[in-house]
Amino acid sequence: MSETPETAPPAVRGDDPARLCERARRLAEDGEPARAAGLFRQVLALGDTPYRARAALGLAVVLDDGGDVAAAREADRQAIATGDPEYGPRAAYHLALTHERAGERDEAGAAWQAVVGFGNPAYLPPAHLALARLHDDAGDFDAAREHWEQAVATGDPEYGTLAAHDLAQRLLERGDPARAYRILTAGLRLIDRDTAPHAYARLAVALGIACLDQAVGAFGAALAGPADPEVGPLATELLARTLPLRGREAEAREVWRRGLADPGVAGQVRARLRRDFGDEGDPAGLWWEPVLEQSVADGSLPALAGEAFGALDHMYALLAVRYADGPGGDETQRLLGRAVRVPSDYSWGPLLHESFAERLRLAMDAPAAPPTA
Repeated sequence: MSETPETAPPAVRGDDPARLCERARRLAEDGEPARAAGLFRQVLALGDTPYRARAALGLAVVLDDGGDVAAAREADRQAIATGDPEYGPRAAYHLALTHERAGERDEAGAAWQAVVGFGNPAYLPPAHLALARLHDDAGDFDAAREHWEQAVATGDPEYGTLAAHDLAQRLLERGDPARAYRILTAGLRLIDRDTAPHAYARLAVALGIACLDQAVGAFGAALAGPADPEVGPLATELLARTLPLRGREAEAREVWRRGLADPGVAGQVRARLRRDFGDEGDPAGLWWEPVLEQSVADGSLPALAGEAFGALDHMYALLAVRYADGPGGDETQRLLGRAVRVPSDYSWGPLLHESFAERLRLAMDAPAAPPTA
């Protein structure tokens, strides 16, 4: 960034570098980056002073804001080279961000590693999290896990909890819910539920998923050996009803199938499968019972219900329109009236009546509707 005679700051021979840095900071905040850069350079020209790192970082920031990224990175490197425990890691942090912004992953990783090398606890959490994500994207899970765990270990409520969530997701994907549970528990301890409710809820849901996956493993282990009539039916039901919560419907169907095919426990398994069915007397006398039972085992009950209600709606409309049209033969009209009243005693009956009445009104521009009682 060049400076004109009008914008260049006057030379201050022998001036205090602390005062120069402070003046430069104020100029940068007041929207005069060229003059600020000149003062920062003046501090650097003084040589190895205690303010060299601060000036180099300040210069890097104003140059980066002005679009001169290459020069900004060089200034960052000057700050890093001083080894200053405060401004060195801040400069490495800034350098890493410039490389991440440009999609330069290897260079960003080296800069984040420089942040870690300084050991300043204020900058370790974001550095470890960034390195974990870079290693994860590169497919190096072991290296990523090490940095995620170190980010959690810092106790930082922001970056530590993000690291806990990231690591837990990978552990769940890799079939290790027990370790995911431990890391999520550690992450939850970092959060104040009242001040960060969304972050807390995010980890709490992930913790619940880890518990579900552990439960799936435990229920599966209970069914791994010979069928036990004492616990087999219960384990079958618990496993079959839990697997769909994790998107594993095909496995749930197989669990029900195996239980129903085992003569030692089939009766108890069937009773558990049908625990929510209505009491219709002898199920063997109802033609739809096998279909209903199979749909529960397959996890297709919502689709079956949709098909059934769709068919009922269509047939009801045909009957009700005929009934609303007025008298045919007395017996025919009486039967039609009985047919359209059938749904009234069911909890969903009034909804069917209302739907038909509205459709009839729109079709005929009339308030006519069949009786509902």
